[in-house]
Amino acid sequence: QLRFAIREGGRTVGAGVVTKILA
Repeated sequence: QLRFAIREGGRTVGAGVVTKILA
């Protein structure tokens, strides 16, 4: 679900939060 969220929400502000969590 995380990877999918990045693709779907890649253009949303939430992507930054997910990126920080994964990074």
